Amino acid sequence: MNLPNQLTVARLFITLVFVAALSLEVPYKYTIALVLFVIASITDYLDGKIARERNLITNFGKLMDPLADKVLVAAAFVMLCESGHFPAWVLVIILTREFLVTGLRLVASSQGAVLAADALGKWKTITQMLTAIYLLLLLTSQEPGLQFLQPLFASSQIVGPALIGLTLLSTVISGWNYVWNNRKLIEWDA
Repeated sequence: MNLPNQLTVARLFITLVFVAALSLEVPYKYTIALVLFVIASITDYLDGKIARERNLITNFGKLMDPLADKVLVAAAFVMLCESGHFPAWVLVIILTREFLVTGLRLVASSQGAVLAADALGKWKTITQMLTAIYLLLLLTSQEPGLQFLQPLFASSQIVGPALIGLTLLSTVISGWNYVWNNRKLIEWDA
């Protein structure tokens, strides 16, 4: 397994530890989760960069990299939803889009094709990750000894919803674009 694919697999394991950190009642759980999420997000950047620069692009990477991103982001938003910092209805739309795109990838795979992520999908992922990081930073600023960060979030009543709205918009647009560009894979006749 090449280095980019190892980073992709590592992101899946980091996601498990991220969820565990948020699930346990431990001191500085939001700080720990934030650090893990940022590390996992960096692996997303690095695996693609290394794969392109070293010509290590594989079908495994084309399929698993976007899937690992989806698992990371979905896990973050599920945990943020549970803590009341992310709306459940937005999470449902995000998960619907992700299942739909993954389903299209499976259909393409059954026909011998591999559908890689497109530019809008990459922007969607960046938007989602930035939103999760912002919300995790907001929670981190409430932990003991880290209240000095709270002035950074004085406008959180505006910035938080704006980022969630941007995430929703990028999710819907990229999902529609993906379905439209790959509509030939969908058999409309019974």
